[in-house]
Amino acid sequence: MPHVIRHETDALATLDDLADHCRSAAFDPESRDSLAQVAPVLRALGNNRSFLAEMALDALKDACREQGLSNGYSPQVMLLVPPDGRFFVRANLWPSDHDAMLRDSSRAAYYYNRPHDHAFDFLTLGYAGPGYWSDYYEYDGAAEGVAGEAVDLRFIERSRLEEGKMMLYRANVDIHDQLPPDAMSVSINVMPMTAAQAWRRQYFFDLSAGRIEGCATITAAEILLPLSVRFGAGNARDLAESFAASHPDPRLRLAAWKALETQASGDAEESRMIERGLAQPCALIRDHVRRRAESLRNEPDIAVIAAATG
Repeated sequence: MPHVIRHETDALATLDDLADHCRSAAFDPESRDSLAQVAPVLRALGNNRSFLAEMALDALKDACREQGLSNGYSPQVMLLVPPDGRFFVRANLWPSDHDAMLRDSSRAAYYYNRPHDHAFDFLTLGYAGPGYWSDYYEYDGAAEGVAGEAVDLRFIERSRLEEGKMMLYRANVDIHDQLPPDAMSVSINVMPMTAAQAWRRQYFFDLSAGRIEGCATITAAEILLPLSVRFGAGNARDLAESFAASHPDPRLRLAAWKALETQASGDAEESRMIERGLAQPCALIRDHVRRRAESLRNEPDIAVIAAATG
């Protein structure tokens, strides 16, 4: 489960103190140990019981203009320190079942009862309220990421992020089935920014079956690849071929392959793509091609595809 960091202090910090620490040479966003060392400053910020309400009031007076310009999250999230390429800080609001904002939307809007991991490390503090509950699990993070893939899920415990508690969540290791708090709660997160995050995915899990239910995130590259290949930009096809063959991220290999598939015209070319796909070293591509071949096999006019797949 996420590492619980215990640090009791009567010190009082400001948001600027936290930001200054994360901007200093002492903080390495690539290092999980360095992120853990932010905990004393974050805990001291937790002792500052007025700053968040004051920020919320200022945002309301500003008609939330600054939040609208810099905050790409849902209204559940208040951006406290905007991204600067190394880190950002956010506050998350966690409504209970008794709060109108949850009744008017749904549990799904807050990821409640949607077991998931995260595509990044982050440090979190229970700032106000009793804290959301979670059933915590772990897995080894070595999954290919395909829906239905079996993973070794290990249940750890049920606990909550109560006021003053700090936890360090580990990317693609810690899974939680998040449950509403007993009363409205707030957490504060320190979010490091790293190059690796561009390629990591967040997953939903079927806990009873011990499988990945689906991917919760998509990278910009997965959107740009089919766009560039489909509309023939420069050497986009060559780049897609290169990504499909050797990119270190299997999900991006698959995205490149799917982009190439859109260019196949006619039964003969479809057949060649299937033959090539079944020989790919990437398991995600092979599984995708097998399913595609099976669907095409059932279409009466695609005899050449049936022949290609035996």
